[in-house]
Amino acid sequence: MILGGGAGTRLYPLTAMRSKPAVPIGGKYRLIDIPISNCITSGYSRIFVLTQFNSASLNRHIKNTYQFDHFTESFVDILAAELTPSNKSWFQGTADAVRQSMHRLSNYEYEYVLILSGDQLYQMDYSNMINAHIEKGADVSIATIPVTDRDATAFGIMKVDNDRNINHFIEKPSLDVLGDWKSDVPEEYTAQGKHYLASMGIYLFNKDLLIKMFEAHPEEHDFGKQIIPASIISEKSKVVSFFYDGYWEDIGTIRSFFEANLDLTQPVPRFNLYVEDHPIYTRSRQLPPSKIIGTRCDRASIAGGGVINAEEIVESVIGLRSRIDKGTRIYQSIVMGKDNYQDVAMLRSHGEIPMGIGENCFIKNAIIDINCKIGNDVKIVGDISLDDVETDQYCIVDGIVVLKKGAIIDDGTQIGKVD
Repeated sequence: MILGGGAGTRLYPLTAMRSKPAVPIGGKYRLIDIPISNCITSGYSRIFVLTQFNSASLNRHIKNTYQFDHFTESFVDILAAELTPSNKSWFQGTADAVRQSMHRLSNYEYEYVLILSGDQLYQMDYSNMINAHIEKGADVSIATIPVTDRDATAFGIMKVDNDRNINHFIEKPSLDVLGDWKSDVPEEYTAQGKHYLASMGIYLFNKDLLIKMFEAHPEEHDFGKQIIPASIISEKSKVVSFFYDGYWEDIGTIRSFFEANLDLTQPVPRFNLYVEDHPIYTRSRQLPPSKIIGTRCDRASIAGGGVINAEEIVESVIGLRSRIDKGTRIYQSIVMGKDNYQDVAMLRSHGEIPMGIGENCFIKNAIIDINCKIGNDVKIVGDISLDDVETDQYCIVDGIVVLKKGAIIDDGTQIGKVD
């Protein structure tokens, strides 16, 4: 069961018209593609995605992408929040979303429920976690990752014994109590200052225990804050840690989203899309290859269907059907592209700005959402010194200029630090 995300306020304005899992990443994917692909690669293909907030885009992407054959029980189904005689409110939290959806599983034979987040970036073979869960005779397994004291205050932190049993849990501890929450982690991580085991928000429950926990705690709405601590203090529950030592990023803020995308442009990115035995699936589009004319590209990831006439693109992600005109330079930026092609000459003849990026623009430290219209001679420069602001067309968040979906930027406009 994949949690489709709440309002995603920290990713605003990218979540103004879509849920977090529907946010585009890496030029051609959506965040929801990551956990679904991990499930398929791991051999688990009975998948429910629980949705509620701004879900139209997410629902459409799932419907158009994940279609299995008719001869297996494989599926990716959407379970939207709904009001029923027994459920008279929308999802109130992660645990409440699963609780309200459990009756939809009654037609299936199963022993375990794997609960995932729809807005994280990582590659995991879940069969390793499930096998370890069975071998240890666990009731609940929680995927954990080592973190530093700086990061520990943003996560649920575990203390484990020598057998990896979780005996204590604290949600988002303050710095003054962290000293009591160190765990034994491999030496390579202690050398990096990572002394704490953080929950990744990936939970594996025995079905019977999950149902009992929901029955025993009907008013508790959140796994991390309520259900998991209750499971740990229960003498009848064995809760264990599954130690994960790969790359994992919680895409919770504009800054983390920005940096995770730019990392994909590096020669060997931490999240490596070029691994044959662990592909990331997404919607198949019948697009022509991108056409690049006279452009110097360095560490640029360019999706299909684009027409690129830019002067230079460096350390940037360029999305589907992108149009970038002559003389334009783009550095450390994410351009999400557009949903359809246009007759550019006709629009210009009518004095309109077509979707894409015009001539002689300069863009740095920016995120250009889908279907933006940027005229000629535009300068957009983000910088950490800038204050957070919001206008009708863009936001500045943590020094990054974010153009809203469908924004229109007139010729000669300057945004950000353009001294």
